[in-house]
Amino acid sequence: MKFSEITHQLGNVVTAYSNLDTDPEINGVAAVDEAIAGNISYIESPKFTTSIDSTNATALILPNDENLQAKATNRGIAWIATTNPRLVFAQTIGLFYQPYSPQPSIHPSAVIHTTAKIGNNAAIGAHVVIEQGVEIGNDVIIHPNVVIYPDVKIGDRTTLHANCTIHERSQIGADCVIHSGAVIGAEGFGFVPTPTGWLKMHQSGYTVLEDSVEIGCNSAVDRPAVGETRIGKNTKIDNLVQIGHGCKIGSGCAIAGQAGLAGGVKIGNRVILAGQVGIANQVEIGDGAMASAQTGIHKDVAPGEVVSGTPAVAHKVYLKVAAIYNHLPAIYQQFRKMQRQKINDD
Repeated sequence: MKFSEITHQLGNVVTAYSNLDTDPEINGVAAVDEAIAGNISYIESPKFTTSIDSTNATALILPNDENLQAKATNRGIAWIATTNPRLVFAQTIGLFYQPYSPQPSIHPSAVIHTTAKIGNNAAIGAHVVIEQGVEIGNDVIIHPNVVIYPDVKIGDRTTLHANCTIHERSQIGADCVIHSGAVIGAEGFGFVPTPTGWLKMHQSGYTVLEDSVEIGCNSAVDRPAVGETRIGKNTKIDNLVQIGHGCKIGSGCAIAGQAGLAGGVKIGNRVILAGQVGIANQVEIGDGAMASAQTGIHKDVAPGEVVSGTPAVAHKVYLKVAAIYNHLPAIYQQFRKMQRQKINDD
């Protein structure tokens, strides 16, 4: 693909581009430090200026920074300028790569109950099991070995990757992606202590995924005893994440790998949880809040607040505490010295 063709296809997101005498051929995308001749890459900000000196990329996506653009031109590197280089790079990847998408068909080994309703242009892979009362929308892709329990509803254009499991009465919206090994709507962890042991509380509720939700590999979204567990529109959940029974997660959230939410947690819109964040029962997280990696949250977090540490504190406080941590041995020795001095004085 010619550089000029890429520029044309990206359209209005391009604010400027280089005026080199040549129109180089671009054959792929790569990270700036791994790019070879023929690749296009990106630089997000002037912080990475030195990458222009060392990259072997034929073309770069740059911010609206004349110094960076001049530097690239001097090296003979074609460039595109834009307000958001990372976003444009993501769009450029789409010009060279599209995920595997099987053609509409139903594999002869699939087991589909006679009461199930399958929409138009569905692609259903080998050894898929679809139980009674299931409703599947149009253009849905179901990869091999997926199991769909009774009375599940799946919206248009949703993709279920191999070996994921959708439990009874779960409702999955349109344009969702459920990755391999994920389990949607399994029983929540509901047990009541009795004098003779644990009594199992049946989980009779529902799990609802709104439109454009993505669930990563080996993650679990549990159904509650009553009511529903709900994941809001356009929320993205990484691999190995546990969403407990009865949780309510808003729209546009991002939850990174190995995060765990106990039952009844309520999360607002546009919340970001980094890796290994843990949230205790019934905690509420306000809109736009953020938690850094390995934060343990045991009480409510206000909208827009950034928290870190265990137990969670304001991120600015956490940074101050972290800065002191390495000095604690010396501080302790000084304290002991003061104690001994006081004893001698007495």
